[in-house]
Amino acid sequence: MKLRHFALLTDENLDPDVVQWLSDAGFNVLDVIRAGLQGTADLEILRLAASEQRVVVTHDADFGRLAILQGEPVVGIVYVRPGHFDPQYTIDSLTSLMGVDPELSPPFLLVVRRRGVQIDIRIRGLP
Repeated sequence: MKLRHFALLTDENLDPDVVQWLSDAGFNVLDVIRAGLQGTADLEILRLAASEQRVVVTHDADFGRLAILQGEPVVGIVYVRPGHFDPQYTIDSLTSLMGVDPELSPPFLLVVRRRGVQIDIRIRGLP
């Protein structure tokens, strides 16, 4: 299944412009801030995403740790590195990801890492 077919849950550390870009790109997005869940523990956010069959999009490595080390159920996590104050930096990384549009099988951890203009994409299946 392609990433564009998954519903998303955007973490509070994503800039509102990034959330809007995802919505404008046609994603079904539940945003933590817009939903009034700002400040909710990562574990609860991850559980909400799993219960609603959503992929978490975040700059926070804690979601991967919860899924891998604690075995929390997850549909998927898109971890965008590094987190950046300039939303366009993150949008450019996500644009590159959508250009590749990899085939994904839940549960998964997808890491988008940007170094200058170089963008690396890694996908890991989770147990």
